[in-house]
Parts: sequence; C-alpha cells; structure tokens
Amino acid sequence: MHVLIIGAAGMVGRRLTAKLLESGMAAGKKITAMTLQDVVTPAYPEGAPFPVVVAKGDVSTPGEAERLIAARPDLIFHLAAVVSGEAEEDFDKGYRINFDGTRFLFDAVRLAGYCPRVVFTSSIAVFGAPFPDVIGDEFFSTPLTSYGTQKAVGELLLADYTRRGIFDGVGIRLPTIVVRPGKPNKAASGFFSNIIREPLAGLPAVLPVSRDVVHWMASPRSAAGFLLHAAEIDGAAIGPRRNLTMPGLAISVGEMIEALGAVAGPERVALIKETPDETIKAIVAGWPRTFDATRAKDLGFVAETSFEDIIRAHIEDEGIVL
Repeated sequence: MHVLIIGAAGMVGRRLTAKLLESGMAAGKKITAMTLQDVVTPAYPEGAPFPVVVAKGDVSTPGEAERLIAARPDLIFHLAAVVSGEAEEDFDKGYRINFDGTRFLFDAVRLAGYCPRVVFTSSIAVFGAPFPDVIGDEFFSTPLTSYGTQKAVGELLLADYTRRGIFDGVGIRLPTIVVRPGKPNKAASGFFSNIIREPLAGLPAVLPVSRDVVHWMASPRSAAGFLLHAAEIDGAAIGPRRNLTMPGLAISVGEMIEALGAVAGPERVALIKETPDETIKAIVAGWPRTFDATRAKDLGFVAETSFEDIIRAHIEDEGIVL
C-alpha cells in the first residue's frame, strides 16, 4: 500500500502522517511506501518503518500532479487548500489552488489509467444561508464564499470521476477544527482556536465576534480519525452521494469560553479581549451552525460530544502544563 498525502505539512496532514506511521496500516493493508507533499517541504519522519519520500511542490502547477501520480499510489489524501479568509481575499489564488489543483490531481489519476482510493477534504462552507435550525443530509449546497464554491466544485468533480470509475473517491466535509496548534493562520475561522490556544499558553487572544455565535467543530484528533476511516470505508456502502458531512459539536463561543474556564480557570478566560471585527462577523454570519450528520455517523464516523474533551485533548497532545 503506497500512501500519498498532498498537503502533508499542514496541521491535519501532520496529524494524519503520525497516525499512519504509528499503525503502519492504511485501509486494512500494510503500508509499504509513503509520499508526503506540500508547498513547503514536509518534515521527514525519522524511524519510519517503510520508505518515505518528502516532496516540495504546488499541485496547481502544471505537471506536478502527474509527477506525484507517476508512482501510482494506492491511497491519496488530498488535503491541500488555501484557507477560507485567504481564498476570499485573493480570488485568483483561491481558484488556482482549490479548484485548478484539485482538477489537475483528478485528471492526473484519469490519465494514469488506474483506480486508487481518493480522500478529499471538503468543508461545511459548501452550505450557505438561509439555513434551517439543523442542516440535514438532504440540504442543498449553495455556498456564499469563494472558498465554499471551490470546495463544492471539488465535491462535484469527485462524485463524477468516481461515477465514471476513474477513482474511488470519498469527500469529507470537515467541521472547523479546534484547537489548532501552532500560530494563527488566515482562516476566517481561526479565532475559534485562538481564543483557546493563546490563553492556555498564557497569551492574550482577540475575540472578533459576539459570544452567541454558534459553530460546528471537531478536534484535530477527530479530523485524523475521519480521514483514516474514509480511507477504508466500503464505497458501496456510501453509494453515489460520495460527499459526507462529518459529525461534530455545535457550540456557542460563550460555551467554549465557559469550557475553557472549567478546564483551565478564570485567569485564562481573562486573557480574551472582545474586539469586534465587522469583516469577520460578516463572513461568520453566512456559515452553517448545526448539522444532523446521520449518514456519516451510520457509516462509522465519530467525533467528540464535549468541548471540554476537545480542550483536554489539545492540552494532552501539545504537552501543555497549566
């Protein structure tokens, strides 16, 4: 089993890589080779029990996808993307990376003439307002951002290429992943992590929206679990609708802050400064909030049910001492 991870240097890519290295298995088969690719060179995993190639490249550059697919990887994780805020700010870059990069990858597989499993990370941003109170599996996709549009197009391509037997694709719509380790990025949703991560590190954090904002979230642990399960799930059980909304936790910003206080104490909460940002507020207002992810749950995908558990997982994974 040769595994290719595109976007391997990102937070989710690193977490996925670590899980695969730990188990040595993917989709029920022994991993015999792994390729890690990103626009920055991924860290080489020392002590890997199988050959690993690390590659720097942009999948939206003509020829890069063909180079990656030349080795005919059996399992492809396509995680590479320009995040939401940056895709909205830079129209050309968003479409080049999120649309052209995906299309180039899918076509490289088509031209190679074999049928791997392809796991594509989509987003709940494929949905746009107005929303019902709870968004079910039958709700239509009408994104209101360029990022959401790019992901929605990727979903359609994945379903069509799978229908035609070009590859066996599974698209997973990730909730907002919290708590993201490291430094803030340009994602409009980044503050959801910032208001937990920075206070836990004893640093100030800015809250740009009101505390009554509700959002759909899951942890980095869950994100890696979603990807691993998507790699092994029976395509026949999914059926022709190949894109699935992942389970998560619908929680308000206020409840997140309460959970932070319960786990880490009021002195950490005091580090959060409420500074309204009208641009971020407008973007967030168009996002979905609560889902009924019945299809994904029935197919075996699982996530946390408590935000305190998400915080504790971050503390444990990052070795934070309170």
